[in-house]
Amino acid sequence: MEDQGGSPELFVFLASTVHDMKNSISVLGGTLENLLDQANAQAAVQANLQANAQGQQPPAQPVVNDMSYPQLAHMLYQTRRLSDNLMQLLALYKEVGKPTYPFDPNTVPLSELVHQVASQARVLLVSKQITLEADFPPDLLWTLDEDLVIGVLAHAINNAVRYTRDRIRLVIAERDGMLEFRVEDNGMGFPPSMLEAGAVVGQGVNFLTNSSGLGLFFASEVAKMHKRRQRAGSIRLENGGPLGGGCFVLVLP
Repeated sequence: MEDQGGSPELFVFLASTVHDMKNSISVLGGTLENLLDQANAQAAVQANLQANAQGQQPPAQPVVNDMSYPQLAHMLYQTRRLSDNLMQLLALYKEVGKPTYPFDPNTVPLSELVHQVASQARVLLVSKQITLEADFPPDLLWTLDEDLVIGVLAHAINNAVRYTRDRIRLVIAERDGMLEFRVEDNGMGFPPSMLEAGAVVGQGVNFLTNSSGLGLFFASEVAKMHKRRQRAGSIRLENGGPLGGGCFVLVLP
């Protein structure tokens, strides 16, 4: 194998720098979430007052009359993308140095996992006027690394925000002894290049030598970490499904 160069000290320095960058991005994202939440709360109060004065029911999703609101929503989307990428780089640091995110599977109630994923996405989805629907067995338990799986699903939802018109579905079901997570949207679907990239990464090809992207490679690595009875996890991309758009699929044993 060709020497990639670089000392252990350099790898530690780079990982520390990425960690600091992620912390700064997280602070920025939290600030944007607070600003968007405040705008939503003010819009809800105004809508309730107006509805009460007119003897009507207030709208489920009040319109925010603030010209900066769409720009703040777009900034939050971009900070989420940056935060995801930095988190994935830290998790994949094990490829060149000591692991930053150790694999730590535990038995997890799916209801709690879905709640955490939905909570992380709530402000972004509200700001983009996108509905997140969840369909899962509420009493089902599964052994998995909760933090890593939540990271994969959160990234998939953030990616679906880019493609969807106004709906995203998180569907979880047990099939043939495997747990299948589906993140579906009602957009135009993935372009052929994305579907091809998903197929290649799912076979374990090094992401540095193809156009698959960091997110897919990270998801594939997380899937393959999960093993049981000589069966390992996998990912794939599809088009179609109940919403007719793109679909990211994570399968765990």
